[in-house]
Amino acid sequence: MIPHIYPPTYRVWAILAIAVMLGWTTTAWGDAPYVLSVEQLKRALDKARSPKDKGFILVDVRTPEEHQSGYIPGTDFNIDFREIQERHRELGAKPDDHIVVYCQSGHRSNIAANILVDLGYKYVYNVAGSMNAWQAAGYPVEYPKR
Repeated sequence: MIPHIYPPTYRVWAILAIAVMLGWTTTAWGDAPYVLSVEQLKRALDKARSPKDKGFILVDVRTPEEHQSGYIPGTDFNIDFREIQERHRELGAKPDDHIVVYCQSGHRSNIAANILVDLGYKYVYNVAGSMNAWQAAGYPVEYPKR
């Protein structure tokens, strides 16, 4: 008897079916932060009656020195991305709360967003392009009061 050899596409589908049956998931299936454009963030901030009524927590994950050079209006916290795992409770967020993170370019905030997702927060958003994109769009920047 000659064994039946399936074309490669059948093998791929069979492997995927087994992976799904075993419960394997990838970050592409919901275990990753969402991506938010600066335009979407600006619209959400503009819709809020007040900075505290915006419906999400906005976190600058740059260093305190970078934060001093200007931040997105409505920012609630400045927690360096390297400290987010230890300091996330300072946000006062529940697992179902919406958390938006940004940095200078989007790289460090992506790392912070993934950490928050790993900690169990379900609605974490990384701002694509972060401060670079915000400033390139001509949106306002706030500075700490001295």
